[in-house]
Amino acid sequence: MPGISRKVTLALAASAAFALTATACTGSAGTGASDDPDAETTITFWHGWSAPSEVKAIEDNIARFEEAHPNIKVKVVGNINDDKLNQALRAGGSSGPDVVSSFTTSNIGKFCSSGAFLDLKPFIEKSKLDLDTLIPKPMLDYTQFEGTRCALPLLGDAYGLYYNKDAFEAAGITAPPKTWTEFAEVAKKLTKAEGDSYEQLGFMPNYHGYETVVDHYMSQWDHTYFDDAGKSNIAKDPAFAEMFTYQKQLVDDLGGFSKLEKYRNTFGDEWGAKHPFHTGQVAMQLDGEWRLGMAKDAGVDFEIGTAPMPVADDEADEYGKGFLSGTIMGIAPQSEKQNAAWELVKYMTTDTDAVVAFSNGIRNVPSTFEALKSPDLKHDPAFSTFLDIAQHPESSSPPASVNGSTYQQTLQDFGYQYESGKEKDLRAGLEKTAAQIDRDIEQAK
Repeated sequence: MPGISRKVTLALAASAAFALTATACTGSAGTGASDDPDAETTITFWHGWSAPSEVKAIEDNIARFEEAHPNIKVKVVGNINDDKLNQALRAGGSSGPDVVSSFTTSNIGKFCSSGAFLDLKPFIEKSKLDLDTLIPKPMLDYTQFEGTRCALPLLGDAYGLYYNKDAFEAAGITAPPKTWTEFAEVAKKLTKAEGDSYEQLGFMPNYHGYETVVDHYMSQWDHTYFDDAGKSNIAKDPAFAEMFTYQKQLVDDLGGFSKLEKYRNTFGDEWGAKHPFHTGQVAMQLDGEWRLGMAKDAGVDFEIGTAPMPVADDEADEYGKGFLSGTIMGIAPQSEKQNAAWELVKYMTTDTDAVVAFSNGIRNVPSTFEALKSPDLKHDPAFSTFLDIAQHPESSSPPASVNGSTYQQTLQDFGYQYESGKEKDLRAGLEKTAAQIDRDIEQAK
C-alpha cells in the first residue's frame, strides 16, 4: 500500500500506542446482533487511506455496495490511523464506527484478544463461507489470533525484488538471483564505488534501508519465531543466526556500515519520486507491489524487472515465496448495526468483483483466490510476480502476539546494534533478546 501508513516503523509506533488502551475494549464471542440487515439504515466505515486515488477507489467500491444493498447507506471516514481507531473503540457511543479497518496486521493479536474487533465466527457461519477455499492461507493466518477470527483481509501486500534491467545488462547479469549466495554476488557486481560514496549501489542492506527490516529478510528463511510453549525461539532456531550473519556480511562486503549509512542519508523520500530505486542510486530494491506503479508515475528511464526475493541456499525449492501483509477489516463491538456492518465486510472482502475493482484502483494484491485469477484484474507481467508470491504456500507473515509487534521491534533493535558493530556477540545477543521478548509478552498477558 503506498503511503506512510505502510511504513514499518510507523506501524510499530501505532502498535505501541495501541498497547496502552487495547485492554479497555470488550467484545462478545456471540454476535448479539439484533438489527435487521434488510431495514433502512446507515452505517459508518472508518479506513486509513488518504491519497486522492485511494479515496476514490474506496468511494467507488462503496457506491457498488450501496447499489447492491439499496437499504444500507455507508458514511465513510478516511485517514484514520490505529491510534484514532483505538480511542473511538474505547470510547464507544453512537458517533463511533460500525466497520473498521487497519493497515497494521501486527496488531491483530491485540484486536482479537482484547475484543477491540468483534469475533466474526458467528457471521461467517451464518453466511456459510468456506474461508479456506476463498482466501490464501497466509492472509487467513494474519487475520486471526489463537483461534479467534476478528478480521478478514481487504487486499494484501506481497514483497519481492525490483531490479534495474539496464543495470543488469550493463553488468552482464542475465537473470535475477534466486539464492542469497547468488544475491550477494550480484549486489557486489552492480556496486560502483565513487570515492567514499557510490555511483551506484547494488542493494542497500542496512536495516534502516527502505523495507530491509528484519522480518522481511526472515521471510526468505524457514524459521519459527516461537516454540510450542509460546516462548521466543530466535536464539534456538539457527535460521535467525544465519540471517543476521548473512546480512552483516553483506553490509561489510558492500562498503561497511558507516559508508552505507552515509550514502543512505542522500536518498529521497521512500514515497516520493526521488526514491533511490527510481533515481538509479540502487540497482535492486526489496519492496511491495505498489512500487511498480510509483516507479512508473515517477517516470523512471530504465526497464524495471520484478522477481521473488532470493531464499536460503539449502531451501532453493521454496524460491517464489515472500513476505505478506495487508489491510484487515472488521466490526466494532459497540456497533448496534452489526448485521448491516457484516454485509459491508462480507462484500468488500469476499465479493470477487468488489475485490478486483478495489485492487485495480489502488494497485494492491487481491485477497481472494477468485480475484487473483480474474480476467478483469488489470496488471502487467511485472505485477504478476506479486500475485504469484501472494499465492505461494511458503509465503508468510510474522505470527500474531498478544502485545502486537513489540517482539518484532525488540528483534529489530537488536539488528541495529549488531549490524553497526555495537553488539559483537551474536549468540549472546539473540539469547538476551529472546529473554526480553518473553518478559514483554508475559507482562502483556
